[in-house]
Amino acid sequence: MSETAPLLRTPLHDLHLELGARMVPFAGYEMPLQYPAGLMAEHLHTRKAAGLFDVSHMGQLRIAAVSGDVRDAALALETLIPVDLAGLGANRQRYGVLTNAHGGIMDDLMTANMGGWLFVVVNAACKQADTAHIEGALAGRIVVERLEARALLALQGPLAVEVIAPLCPDAPGMRFMDAIETTVAGIACTLTRSGYTGEDGFEIGVAAEDAERLARALLADERVLPVGLGARDSLRLEAGLCLYGSDLDETTTPIEANLAWAIQKARRAGGAREGGYPGAGIVLRQAAEGVSRLRVGLAAEGRAPVRAHAKLFADQSGTVPVGEVTSGAFGPSVNAPVAMGYVAAEYSANGTVLFAELRGKFVPVKVAPMPFVAPGFKR
Repeated sequence: MSETAPLLRTPLHDLHLELGARMVPFAGYEMPLQYPAGLMAEHLHTRKAAGLFDVSHMGQLRIAAVSGDVRDAALALETLIPVDLAGLGANRQRYGVLTNAHGGIMDDLMTANMGGWLFVVVNAACKQADTAHIEGALAGRIVVERLEARALLALQGPLAVEVIAPLCPDAPGMRFMDAIETTVAGIACTLTRSGYTGEDGFEIGVAAEDAERLARALLADERVLPVGLGARDSLRLEAGLCLYGSDLDETTTPIEANLAWAIQKARRAGGAREGGYPGAGIVLRQAAEGVSRLRVGLAAEGRAPVRAHAKLFADQSGTVPVGEVTSGAFGPSVNAPVAMGYVAAEYSANGTVLFAELRGKFVPVKVAPMPFVAPGFKR
């Protein structure tokens, strides 16, 4: 019998303990679920001021072309991702997905053109498989460097720019999805104006040995509160953002997931580089003809949230199944339950009333537009 592998720790582990975090296992790491302020306070503080998240468990990759030309690296990666990377300007970032032969999503990720190389951030639970997949498929065309001795911090919220500005004069001039190499508090880092809360903010990639010093410099501002995984989940859910493994998986295509917006014109039918990635035929056909199920937002009545795996029905007696909830929680900012899930396409129109199974009863939920909160991105 094999023993369970010990949980990994991020470079900020000791700081989490010092700050009183409740630690839990997540994607093979020991991570902070919440701090003494509690999930609700952390969530609301991020929406009105600034929250600091440790996302060092995620995978950071540096991808360069063997030729030395970053466009060659972009074109190579395009054979795995239905995103226009060759048209991505220097110091800009895009969201995308890795697809399999059936058009299913192997992971969702962020790719930035740093000028001479691509900076790719992948999900923690998928990072080993993603890296092996990319290296194996693109051998001879690219060189992948796993940036394992790195931390990743996310400063999120409407006051994030005010907090970071004195520490990084480059930051205020950045737009949403800009990506640069700079210094924050005198520490060399990669800085992107992005995040996963629906708020303005920054993600800061930094050497592991500098992570705690940087975190302390940001936390020294009274407007910043440390925030754990609990509030990160409720924030991203209110923002209508997917969690891989819950809302996306290898059986779900980008079209079913309502992520067609992430496939730029150049990669669509009739585009300059149409298709050319795993499962492209299926994805392109779905884009043209439609799908049998779609990811939608769901607003529940009352105060009790409908949770992941709750079955959805067209009728209150629960005899006509039409889908399933994939994420659900109470939304502190909207002061109501919020959820998302997959429903049969004919039941996907906003305003459609469905019924979710909740503790043996069937409670009404309404298909609702996402995001549930207005985005605060700096355009």
